[in-house]
Amino acid sequence: MTPIKRFEIRIAGFGGQGVVTIGKILGTAFTVYEKKNSVNTQSYGPESRGGACRSEVVLSDGEINYPFVRKADIFVALSQVAFDKYVADLKDDGILLIDPNGVSVPASAKKSCTVYEVPAMELSHEIGSTKFQNSVALGALYPLIKPFVTEDSLRKALTDNVPPKTVDPNMKAFEKGKTYLTSHHPDL
Repeated sequence: MTPIKRFEIRIAGFGGQGVVTIGKILGTAFTVYEKKNSVNTQSYGPESRGGACRSEVVLSDGEINYPFVRKADIFVALSQVAFDKYVADLKDDGILLIDPNGVSVPASAKKSCTVYEVPAMELSHEIGSTKFQNSVALGALYPLIKPFVTEDSLRKALTDNVPPKTVDPNMKAFEKGKTYLTSHHPDL
């Protein structure tokens, strides 16, 4: 694994898209299975569904002195509202992972970062329900963070953080996201 001083990931979307769950899965994978230091924080409105929410994960081999994202290395945006609200916190040379069916990125933003598009909702729908779009996004995120975490650690953490009856479709969704991104970007 690649040594890491500090790496920041922000995931944002609407309540109900599984944004908080992605953060929990990443935190579990990094801390429990990779034995790295990580902090996971969440922020969401009073609405349980439909309101804006975000989840952040800070990763380091050393001590983490500040638990919140300052400038995200990776920003996963699953809704336009989330993109508009948080894109300013993405590093100039950062990575943006979006669902193009829900997020439109202006040309000016595309010039300062690397943009990867994965139709998470559409791929989730192929499994039988759009509620697995977070696992599609997590699968697509994996090739971008694989220097810091193994696929096995992510899959174990996914199993730990979803209801037992949904493990199989979540794993299928994870695989769809990973396969989609790597087939469209073979350099990853």
